[in-house]
Amino acid sequence: MLAVFRSSAVLVPQTADGLVWSGDGGGIRWIYAFSSEPELAAFLTARAEGPGEVRYLTVFGARLLDVAVPAAGVPCGVALDVAGAQPMLFPPVVGIVPDAAAVDADHGRTSVVGGGGVV
Repeated sequence: MLAVFRSSAVLVPQTADGLVWSGDGGGIRWIYAFSSEPELAAFLTARAEGPGEVRYLTVFGARLLDVAVPAAGVPCGVALDVAGAQPMLFPPVVGIVPDAAAVDADHGRTSVVGGGGVV
């Protein structure tokens, strides 16, 4: 599923000031992305925004994971089709996002064993 998402164009709604729509949950910021206009419309309806005019970007999933997620500056992942029948989350972990943006990456920490502990 990850490979398909990375190579697919998805719709990312924008706020009036040009930022991408996102939501925070579980200590993670989730960028909202949609596989189609009907999926985006379902999300708008679920949010009581109703179908209307919403500006959106069309980007490849890889660009979201490799560029937008690290640029967020906080732990960030992508939530695909969150109001749909088959929602999918791409969390900020190694193998999905760049290691520098992954919450489970080592980030250059070193462990030294000795003296009765691990540092």
